[in-house]
Amino acid sequence: MDLLALVDFNLVARHGGFGRAARLSGRPKATLSRRVAELERSLDLRLFERGARTLKLTQEGRMLHERTAVLLTEIDETAASIASGGERPRGRLRISAPLLFSQTAMGRLAAGFALAYPEVRLEVTTDDRNVDMVEEGYDLVIRVNPAPDENLVGRIFLRDRLVVVASPDLPRPQEGQAVPVVVRDARDGSTSWELQGASGSARIAVDPVLSLSSLVMVRDAVRIGVGAARLPVSLVSHDLVAGTLAHWGDVAGPEIALWALYPSRRLLSARVSSFLDYLKAAFPKGTPDELAAYLAG
Repeated sequence: MDLLALVDFNLVARHGGFGRAARLSGRPKATLSRRVAELERSLDLRLFERGARTLKLTQEGRMLHERTAVLLTEIDETAASIASGGERPRGRLRISAPLLFSQTAMGRLAAGFALAYPEVRLEVTTDDRNVDMVEEGYDLVIRVNPAPDENLVGRIFLRDRLVVVASPDLPRPQEGQAVPVVVRDARDGSTSWELQGASGSARIAVDPVLSLSSLVMVRDAVRIGVGAARLPVSLVSHDLVAGTLAHWGDVAGPEIALWALYPSRRLLSARVSSFLDYLKAAFPKGTPDELAAYLAG
């Protein structure tokens, strides 16, 4: 497989079209089109559905993009790390992380990193909004399921999934009956939740009786028995094992992916590279069970 063709394919897939990819990368549109066509011929697969004005990944194209984009990022990171030679990580490293990850894991991660790299002055702020990394001076951000951004690159370092849990004392709702629930965002407006279990999918009616701004608070409220809630399985894994919470089913929908992102136009510094390596060492598999074990440790 031609690596350059694979790089160009991911560039087009990432930006959603040949024209946009060409404008943002500075590469000729004809070259991108030719490289992708060559890759399709070599694989004997159609990677894009080409319409008059639209370009959409096929199922095979989407699988190839998902599996190779991270690998190409790791190649870039490795090359940048080698290029930095014997440079010792030093100086200020500013990181923005989401609230839940900060509350549950970031304190230990930051302390361990500070001990391992004493010449780095690590600053971590908690924010769920999409910060402007360049304008606000961040070197790296951690985000949950971020929207595509042509100015950022990165990789998934953890995966999680949502489950519906409740106190064992809270009865499951009968058909047509609304169950009291605790939500993080009062603006959600959901009137029902779709669950997936061993016997298939089901939908339950919900009645939000309590809104809290933190998933840790939501979990604590659910433990008391005020209602059911949708929570990351890593956050409630210990409760499920101990029997203090009951598992009603998995939430239908995409998985939770935690990304470590940094500006694509900036040479990867030794500080950022070292922190990425530290994350990978802390979560080598990146599974929900691994995160749950880390939180319980």
